Amino acid sequence: MGPLLLPLGPPALLAVHQAMEVAVKDPLGRPVPGALVEASRPGRAEPVRGETDAQGRVRMDLEPGAWQLRIAHPAYLALTRRVQVGVGSAHHLTFTLQPYAAATVAVEARATVADLSALDEPLNHLLGLATAASEGLVTPAELQARPAQRPGDVMEAVPGLLVSQHSGEGKANQYYLRGFNLDHGTDLAVRVAGVPVNLPSHAHGQGYLDLNFLIPELVGRVQYRKGPVYAEEGDFASAGSVDIGYLHALPSPLLTLEAGSFGFRRLLFAGSWKAVGGDLLVAQEGVHNDGPWEHPEGFRKANTVLRWSRAAGTARFSVTAMVYGATWAATDQIPQRAVDQGRLGRFGALDPSDGGDARRASLAFEFERAADGVRDRAALYGVASRLELFSNFTGFLEDPARGDQFQQSERRTYGGFAASRAVDLTLAGRPLQVEAGLQARWDHLPSVALRLTQARGVHDTVREDRVAESLVSPWVQAKAEPLPWLRATAGLRHDRVDADVASGRAENSGRASASLTSPKLALAFGPFAETELYVAAGRGFHRNDARGATLRVDPRTGEAAQPVTPLVRSTGSEVGLRCAAFPRWQWTLSLWRLDLASELVFAGDAGITEPSRPSRREGVEWANTVQLAAWASLTADLAWSKARFTTSDPAGDRVPGAVEGVGSLSLDLRPAPGWQVSAGLRYVGPRPLREDNAVRSEASVLAQAKAEWQPTPRLRVHLEVFNLADRRAADIQYVYRSRLPGEAAEGVEDVHVHPVEPRSARVGLTWRW
Repeated sequence: MGPLLLPLGPPALLAVHQAMEVAVKDPLGRPVPGALVEASRPGRAEPVRGETDAQGRVRMDLEPGAWQLRIAHPAYLALTRRVQVGVGSAHHLTFTLQPYAAATVAVEARATVADLSALDEPLNHLLGLATAASEGLVTPAELQARPAQRPGDVMEAVPGLLVSQHSGEGKANQYYLRGFNLDHGTDLAVRVAGVPVNLPSHAHGQGYLDLNFLIPELVGRVQYRKGPVYAEEGDFASAGSVDIGYLHALPSPLLTLEAGSFGFRRLLFAGSWKAVGGDLLVAQEGVHNDGPWEHPEGFRKANTVLRWSRAAGTARFSVTAMVYGATWAATDQIPQRAVDQGRLGRFGALDPSDGGDARRASLAFEFERAADGVRDRAALYGVASRLELFSNFTGFLEDPARGDQFQQSERRTYGGFAASRAVDLTLAGRPLQVEAGLQARWDHLPSVALRLTQARGVHDTVREDRVAESLVSPWVQAKAEPLPWLRATAGLRHDRVDADVASGRAENSGRASASLTSPKLALAFGPFAETELYVAAGRGFHRNDARGATLRVDPRTGEAAQPVTPLVRSTGSEVGLRCAAFPRWQWTLSLWRLDLASELVFAGDAGITEPSRPSRREGVEWANTVQLAAWASLTADLAWSKARFTTSDPAGDRVPGAVEGVGSLSLDLRPAPGWQVSAGLRYVGPRPLREDNAVRSEASVLAQAKAEWQPTPRLRVHLEVFNLADRRAADIQYVYRSRLPGEAAEGVEDVHVHPVEPRSARVGLTWRW
């Protein structure tokens, strides 16, 4: 752990005592009375001590300078922070203590440079710690307050990140961040409980990111970073990365029952018990949902998590097993003209037999130890997955008799590890931390196929391949504090990918490899008057589908095709501010730029790589948290971006699907004991649907709300309402050519839409014992 740095005062004033108020709370935001707060510093014989009152607060008078603050309570993990007390104003610090059973990490701190995964507060503690303004943390209490229509909505807690769906609920979500239409996950790296989730060379799309196995009640931390400026982050992380940590234990077992509109049903049982010297967490979830579609989804999901962990001193070891399965019928996007002509309803389908089946099982080991200025981390994982998708986006354009439905299927096993060691040192009497790590991953796909189907019956195979690929990535970085008001992080990462493709068509078989070395540098200035300035830049990459790297012949047409490089360079930079100078208002501001050497993507719908041009994205993000009162807080996140191709072409310079403006507003109220009410708005701005900007999507504003009532410590009742105003908006819009029965053979270019679900409600009851 590292310090929370406050402004340094002039040496002449060091004898003046400064008032500091410390507030201590639990993960649900409730005050923790009776906590011992102890402040010590080198050269002082006796520490300054205090105890929190009934409001969880204690006031201390400290001399300006460096202090080590320790907070302890018999029911919670002790927490240590290094703080720098300044001159001229009172300081108000808030800390969250984690119960022993629910702690995700040990939070003892000895170093002055830190990993944010050990933090408990998303904003209060990032001054003096963060590498950039666009990184941060989301706590379980914040997630619990947010309405969530689907598991992937956990990701919308990340400022500027939007989640939508253009098909059945069992399919991976659609993600938008920093001017990217990330499709199903490309350029957004996500880990859950130490396991990378993105799938390279996937049947449906590169970086396929399916979070339907996520159980929100088990999430203990969401840590996010943006841009290619972090040595630890590599594959799929050009736009950003999100690390979702699971709890090691729960304070008490729980049973949740939920029911809602359109046949939604959910049952969750979760609890933890002492076992074999550690904590055993067990969770079982079942979900059914039909949705508002004319052809019910019949979505069924079963989800199991087993997690055993043991903490000994500053070391922790955990083993996590997860098993997930789902089946569903899908309503994909439909042509707008079909709705306008009355041939299809808003919630109708081109092909009612579309749908899918997904299976996933994983086993992961995690280890962390910190002692004597050395922190070791290791993670080892193995995953087996299977997916079958049946889709028809174009109606009867390619096959007027049987229709254009196709099947994308794959079987996959993948595994890997990540290991690192950080050592705390000093250089010229100033703190220095050096960290080195190695990441490796191997993916084996005995079958990844694209087949033509009718009502899910196969009648032709476009291509079927066997793919094996590996990515090995050593990295090193150094974090230094050469001056009390300056922190520097310099990193270097090297990535090598090797791929072997055995195709059903011999011409498309072969091997490909590539390497890239990526330097990173970040500077943090301050804090000055509770404000910090950041400057960061770095290089990263986008990994292309292995089948695109060995492609020689278009599998559909038989025409010659051009292979692509396995790794495409990305270059990013950012300037940002983080400010807590105003009472009850904390905000971050980021101005960023990202260049991609190519927008190349593998189109699973066609079985080939679709080349595109170099691009540049730039924008601004502004995230705000305002504590309106002790019982009310407001969160407002705004982001604007501009995405352009950087080479000229008569088609135009706009990047299709790149959202230009997004925003969210959330009001969290605790009007009375046992009550919590939150209401939010989500704005999605227009975006170009073609390079020439002649066709644009419509902007949308959606409202949602959640109310919770906890009459006793054991019982909690909640109500969630989605699309509160029942807006007729679109989750996704594309422009392409399709054909309805009776139309000309060449089809019609049209806007294709997947609508936002109408207003719906869910009620739930949670019982703890």
